[in-house]
Amino acid sequence: MKTLTIILTDGPYISEYAEIAYKIASEALKISQVNIFLYLDAVHIPKRGQKPSLFADAGQLFQELAGRGAVVRACARCAAARGYLAKEDGICSDYHQGIKITSLYDLAEMLKNSDRVI
Repeated sequence: MKTLTIILTDGPYISEYAEIAYKIASEALKISQVNIFLYLDAVHIPKRGQKPSLFADAGQLFQELAGRGAVVRACARCAAARGYLAKEDGICSDYHQGIKITSLYDLAEMLKNSDRVI
């Protein structure tokens, strides 16, 4: 099976990158495995309780992708620097279900196993 990895660096509402990544990943899941790695300010994307007035809730969009089989991971160092702390299993109580905080080693593994990277 083909694998697509998407790396995001911007926060959820700075640009439309999170929503565009969601749309690409949603379609790609129909034909391939999808990995999404959240780096720098993108670690804010899966935060629970966001209530944007003019945009879709990015956290819920990425939770839906994870529920459909996408692997969604956030950089541990970036997350900790922004106040998101994970338990030993990578689960963060501030994040939507299915999204874990992990190390950059997981990103390296994603890249190694990917056919395409965005």
